[in-house]
Amino acid sequence: MAKSNKTLQNKGKVEIDRDILLSIINLAAKEINGVESLTNAYLPWHKKIFAPKSEGVSIKFDLNGKLNIDVYINVYIGYSVPDVAYRVQENIKNSLGSMVGLKPGKINVHVYGVVCDKEGAEEN
Repeated sequence: MAKSNKTLQNKGKVEIDRDILLSIINLAAKEINGVESLTNAYLPWHKKIFAPKSEGVSIKFDLNGKLNIDVYINVYIGYSVPDVAYRVQENIKNSLGSMVGLKPGKINVHVYGVVCDKEGAEEN
């Protein structure tokens, strides 16, 4: 019986749309406390017009077929930047593994800015 299950698993092909991967990565990054937003500020103006769905996420496959991810975030002031970046990496890795069964190669988190939260700025 186990052999027939293996044969069924080897038949067919699963394709995942790039927009689905971008959405999963985007949501996984925003779930972390301390992340204010993802940003496209690193892109030149002409690429911002044509890549609105990427919203702070860049994905590329290397020659070995591994998914390499770059995430550009803004962090709230008062949060430890290395801790937030590490938690973003772990959450993206776990989300991709559980949702689509994909193990990414590199996950680079770029902190593009530090933002004061609106509530804290109004109190001072």
